[in-house]
Amino acid sequence: MSDVRPGRLKVYLGAAPGVGKTYRMLDEGRRRAARGADVVIGFAECHGRPRTEAMLDGLETVARAACLYRGGRFEEMDLGAVLARRPHVAIVDEFAHTNVPGDGRNPKRWQDIETLLDAGIDVITALNIQHLESLNDVVEKITGVPQHETVPDEVVRRAWQIELVDMPPEGLRRRMAHGNVYAPEKIDAALANYFRPGNLTALRQLALLWTADRVDEALQEYRSQHGIGRVWETRERVVVALTGGPEGDTLVRRAARIADRSAGGDLLAVHVARSDGLAAGVSHASLARQRRLVEDLGGSYHSVVGDDVATALVEFARAENATQLVLGTSRRGRLARFLTGPGTGETVTELSGDIDVHRVTHERAGLGTLLPSRRRTLSTARLIAGPVAGLVLPVLLTAVLAQLRGTLNLTSEALLFLLAVVGVACIGGVVSAVIASVTASLLLNYWFIPPIGAFTLDDPNALVALGVFVVVAAVVAAVVDRSLRLSRRSARTTAEAETMSSLAGSIVRGEATIPALLERTRETFGMESADLVDEPPDAPDVTAVPAGPGAYLALSGRTLSSSERRVLAAFAAHVGSAVERARLAEAVAEVEPVKAADRLRTALLRAVGHDLRTPLAAGWAAVASLRSRDVAFSEEDRDELLATADESMAKLNRLVENLLDLSRLEAGALPLNLRATTLDEVLPMALADVPDVEVADVEAIPAVLADPPLLERVIANLAGNAARHSPPGRNVLVTASALAGRVELRVVDRGPGLPAEGRDRLFEPFQRLGDTDNTTGLGLGLALARGLTEAMDGTLSPEDTPGGGLTMVVSLPCAAHTTAGAAAPTEQSAGGA
Repeated sequence: MSDVRPGRLKVYLGAAPGVGKTYRMLDEGRRRAARGADVVIGFAECHGRPRTEAMLDGLETVARAACLYRGGRFEEMDLGAVLARRPHVAIVDEFAHTNVPGDGRNPKRWQDIETLLDAGIDVITALNIQHLESLNDVVEKITGVPQHETVPDEVVRRAWQIELVDMPPEGLRRRMAHGNVYAPEKIDAALANYFRPGNLTALRQLALLWTADRVDEALQEYRSQHGIGRVWETRERVVVALTGGPEGDTLVRRAARIADRSAGGDLLAVHVARSDGLAAGVSHASLARQRRLVEDLGGSYHSVVGDDVATALVEFARAENATQLVLGTSRRGRLARFLTGPGTGETVTELSGDIDVHRVTHERAGLGTLLPSRRRTLSTARLIAGPVAGLVLPVLLTAVLAQLRGTLNLTSEALLFLLAVVGVACIGGVVSAVIASVTASLLLNYWFIPPIGAFTLDDPNALVALGVFVVVAAVVAAVVDRSLRLSRRSARTTAEAETMSSLAGSIVRGEATIPALLERTRETFGMESADLVDEPPDAPDVTAVPAGPGAYLALSGRTLSSSERRVLAAFAAHVGSAVERARLAEAVAEVEPVKAADRLRTALLRAVGHDLRTPLAAGWAAVASLRSRDVAFSEEDRDELLATADESMAKLNRLVENLLDLSRLEAGALPLNLRATTLDEVLPMALADVPDVEVADVEAIPAVLADPPLLERVIANLAGNAARHSPPGRNVLVTASALAGRVELRVVDRGPGLPAEGRDRLFEPFQRLGDTDNTTGLGLGLALARGLTEAMDGTLSPEDTPGGGLTMVVSLPCAAHTTAGAAAPTEQSAGGA
């Protein structure tokens, strides 16, 4: 099997059910089969749509596997049969479907598809945008419909091809109105709820943007593989350079406006942690504020290390395929620009090539820099200029002083030569200073010390003067050289600290997952890739440092300097810590069920200590009184004692049954007899003991797939709970509606309601949220109601009642809709695909 080429996955992605994903998927299967490919249908769900069902003609279909689950009969894809058939292409619908448990099946259909791919079988599948894990909560906020079946984004991103099946919202609504998506009785409810124009527009935008990101990733991968460095303006990507100065807020907002002019434009902010001294004046508080501003505007913040600011900015922009680069105009004044030469902005403009550069004015422009001078080390230009100045400057000074002969005395002339030597030492260091001191002393001896016009090197005074010049020059040059070295070391330390501060900030903000840390490491050092490996690679272009026991952080690309390796070691330590935290998280996850069971056991003992003892004591006392021969009871007294004993035993029996059912639910051993059940069948018995209940017209509601006694207990528990919290004179309302293959039963009360922060604990057993006394039972009613509902493939969730109160919503699959095909409750709750 290891020699088999993995199969290729193609995904038809749609914004909403009904856009035609299954039709397009089957159409491609027919086209491939017509070209001679071996195509079979592993699973296709047509949802009763005639045009889609017609596409099945001429394609071989692998028989589905029948399976029994909790008393119901379902059909799933027969994975073993498809593997045994070994076609070239398998069509498998409903990528996000949850398989019915049992017989060794994978929990999810996407895991079945990965098994087919590993066997070398190409797969064509379909998926709605709401089932992507990263967008699940966003879709729920938009539509109000929770999606419990999701596919990890990474699984979909690995697909060989992703094809978007797009349709304008009005076109999809017309298709639904014509009866091409749902049965006629479901159309009005669907159009008024999930398929509203605003919902469809938002879902369409999510699908388009997610697909655009996937295309952008493929483009970046292609450019990297083919070594393409020039910019391809396929999408506006605006990079804004931040220095940590006060003008950063202006630059970020300006760059955000530029990015917003193009739909889907990206905003990236970058700060260069410099090693040439520029980092010394950075305001980290300003950078942190600007980072928050970038993220609030929907952009991303990046930090890179570079010796040359302009080069680092342009390289980052090219690596990100940026189309525009925004930076501020120089804060240096005219004199400073004249003396120090072109700044970062001019250099970036020269290097940018096909990247547009925006120089944005701001309130600090030309008012002086808040950062140290750019020239902090002996560059090549200074190494050349120093010796030249050591020769030329004394000669020029001699020519000037010769014209002023008689105006200055020898002492003044010697001090001017000494000043020139100090200036040369500041420019070129020790060697230049020695050259200048020797030149100056010889010129001073020849032109200004009597006898003028002749060297008097045998004169002790001349030798002393020459020695003083050399010593002064050497001392000044040494001081300047030491100052420059310390400045460079300080700048490097500042840059390293800034980089580590950025890393620590990302960890505090919750970005410390291993992939995020690896990507930040690659980005920070400007490398081609960063990976976590078990052994250090032998490749010459790979730098590897230890990242914990048995792990190494490996970076491929350029050769790193020793100082960069020190920073890399710190990054590796963070990566190693993240690996260790992941291992600890796994250990905690294994321990958590044990802790939960222990908490449940403790709560059970506390509850039993009171709630079970109370009816037991009352019944015992009644029976003991009846057995007593010391008291002669009248018939009325005997009947009252018997009634007390009967009531106590009934209450005790209900408590014990609830405890047993809860334990069976947690063990997965509760027997179910799922069948078509109408609400008229269970509501009378469920509400018999609940006073003041009003039932809306439910005769037109279709039957649900449920276990009648269990559904009766669910409704009884919810109605009883609602009655306890309803004020006097306000009835509990029970109503129902059908939509997209689901029936929603609502139990509405007009009580005080429940704050949002308390809803997480609403379904916990052995607690009575909002109750102020200890006479209302074990607190199992809602916990048991949710457990029983979920056991029947349903959901139970709370909602606010308009005008005050709480509404409990029970959602169950329609019997006809579920038995017509495989069980896919969540998919059907959204309308199918």
